Amino acid sequence: MMRTQEILVICLFVVAMIYIGRLIYRNLNTKKGCGHNCKCGVDFSDIEPKK
Repeated sequence: MMRTQEILVICLFVVAMIYIGRLIYRNLNTKKGCGHNCKCGVDFSDIEPKK
């Protein structure tokens, strides 16, 4: 009985880590200048980056 509970907890932990990793990856890997849910409508493509 204890072994089944351990396997269930490990599976839930792995699924949670995959979910959190996916959220972090999607937030860091944006194609726009601002965030994933940004609705500001500002185009930052012609602004030069600081050196």
